[in-house]
Amino acid sequence: MSRLDQQHWPREFSRSLSFPQTHLYRNVEVSALRYPDKPFLVYYDTKITFAQFKRDVDAMAGYLQTRVGVRKGDRVLLVMQNSPQFAVAYYAILRADAIVVPVNPMCRTEELRHYLKDTGADTAFIAQDLYASLRPLLQEGLAHVVVASYCDYLRQPTDLSLPDFVAEPRRQFDDAGVTGWAEAMAYQCQPEPLQGQMHDVCVMPYTSGTTGRPMGCMHTHASTMHPMVATALWHHTHQDTVYLASLPFFHVTGMQSGMNCPLYLGATSVVFSRWDRDIISTCIERYQISRLPMITAMVVEFMSNPKLAQYDLSSVRRISGGGAAMPEAVSLQLKKNFGLDYIEGYGMTETMAPTHSNPLHRPKPQCLGIPIFDTIARIIDPDTQREVQAGQVGEIIVNGPQLMQGYWRNAAATEAAFMEFEGKRFLRTGDLGRQDEDGYYFMVDRLKRMINASGFKVWPAEVELLMYGHQAISECCVIGVPDEKRGETVKAFVILRAGFEGTLSEEQLIAWCKENMAAYKAPRHVQFVQTLPRTASGKIRWKTLME
Repeated sequence: MSRLDQQHWPREFSRSLSFPQTHLYRNVEVSALRYPDKPFLVYYDTKITFAQFKRDVDAMAGYLQTRVGVRKGDRVLLVMQNSPQFAVAYYAILRADAIVVPVNPMCRTEELRHYLKDTGADTAFIAQDLYASLRPLLQEGLAHVVVASYCDYLRQPTDLSLPDFVAEPRRQFDDAGVTGWAEAMAYQCQPEPLQGQMHDVCVMPYTSGTTGRPMGCMHTHASTMHPMVATALWHHTHQDTVYLASLPFFHVTGMQSGMNCPLYLGATSVVFSRWDRDIISTCIERYQISRLPMITAMVVEFMSNPKLAQYDLSSVRRISGGGAAMPEAVSLQLKKNFGLDYIEGYGMTETMAPTHSNPLHRPKPQCLGIPIFDTIARIIDPDTQREVQAGQVGEIIVNGPQLMQGYWRNAAATEAAFMEFEGKRFLRTGDLGRQDEDGYYFMVDRLKRMINASGFKVWPAEVELLMYGHQAISECCVIGVPDEKRGETVKAFVILRAGFEGTLSEEQLIAWCKENMAAYKAPRHVQFVQTLPRTASGKIRWKTLME
C-alpha cells in the first residue's frame, strides 16, 4: 500500500490476510460438519440445511462424474436465476473438479452459442424456463443438459408471492442427452475422490471485451477464496449473520456475497430468484436479515418504497455495494431511516469482486474506498505508464491475490490486460480515477468503451454485432447515455438499408433487440440517422455521439 492508502486503514486489521489454502468445496464439508442442522439457504420459506446442501452437492457431483463423464478441468455451463439449484450445481461442478462457467440467464441462443464454442463445454445446467434458448445447441456439440425446475425446492407452504417461473410445475423433456434435475438426483451417485488444488482454475465468469465477444476470466480456488474471506472480515460478518441474496449469483459480486461468503462462514443466506422490494422487506423482518449487499439501483428502489415504514427492518446492520455512485439524497435517507452509511466498493470480474472498499469507521460517499487486504493500487498516466500525483486523473491499476490468471484461450487480450509495475504484475482496469489527500479512490471516467447499466457491464461492440443480425440495419453505433435509475443505459444510432425506411419503427427495433439479446444489453433508445460521424480513417466517432 502507498503511504496515502495507509492513513485510514482499520486499526483492528492487519494489512495482510491469512486465508484457507484449500479447494472451495472444503467450505461445504467444514460448514456441514460444524452446523449440520442450521439453514444455509432459505428459499421462499423453504430451508436447506448445511448437511442437506452437502448431500445434494455430492449426489449431483457423483452424477456428473459417473453418468455424464465430467472430468477434471472440464468446463460446465450454469444458466439459472438465484436458487438452491444454482448453488448445488455450482459446488457439484467444483466437487467434480470441473470449472464453473456462470452465464447470465437473460442470454439468448446466439449468446449461449458463443459460450459453448468458446469454452468447448459439452455439459450444461439450465432452468426449465430458459431451456428453449439452449435447445438448438444440442445439435452443435452440447451433449448433456440437466434441466432444473425451481419448484423442486419449494418444500414448505409460503404466503410469499412467487414469480411464475418459480412456481411453474416441473416439465418433462424428451430430447436426447437431457435429464431432469430430480431424475439426476435420484441416482444418488457417489463422487470420486477430490483431486483439485488451490491453484487450479475453478470458475470462469465471462466479461465482454472491446472485440465485442465475451471473454472468460480464469479464476482459481485461491483467487476466489481470498476476496470472499476478505469481504467477510471487512464487513465484520460471522456465522450468525443472515445475508440477503438478491444480487445475481452468475455475477461475481452476488456469487461471492450471497453464496460463497455465507457458506464459508456457516451463515444463512435468504435467496430470491427475482428482485421484489416488498417480498424482500417481508423476509428481512421474518428472518432478521442483517447484511444487505445491494447495487446502487436496488437501494434507490428499495428506499423509494412508499410502504417501507410498514416493515420492521431493525435487524439490518450493513448495506453495501456499488455499480454506480450513490445519489446524495438517498444516502441521507439511508442514514436517517437506518442510521447506516452505504459502504461502496470497487471490483471487476477480473478480480472476483473487491479490490477496494470504504472502511466502515470512515466511509466517504460516491467513493470507491481504499485497497483491501494484500491489494496494491496505483493511478498511472495511461500513455506514459508513470504514476501520477494525488488529485490527478489516471488509469487505476491493481495487484493482489484476487487477480485472474488471464482470459481463456486469449493470450493477446491477457497480455494487453496486464503490465509490470514496481516489479509486480498489475491488472490494467481501464477505469480512470483519482486519489484524494486521504488516500481514497474515486471513479472519474472509463478508458475503455463500456456502459455500466445498473452494475452490468455492456460492451457496445458486442451489442452492435448482435444488432447486425437484423436485415434492416446497414450500420449502427451504440453508446451509453445517462439514466436516472440505471446510472447509464444503452442507445443505438442506426442507419437503415435502402428500402427499409418507413417499414421499421424505432420501437419495433427495440422490441427485436430485447428478443435477441440479454435484456440489460438491449438498447432502450434507438435513433435512426442518415450518417454517422467518422474519423479520417473511416472509423465511427462514438465519442462525438456521446458528446
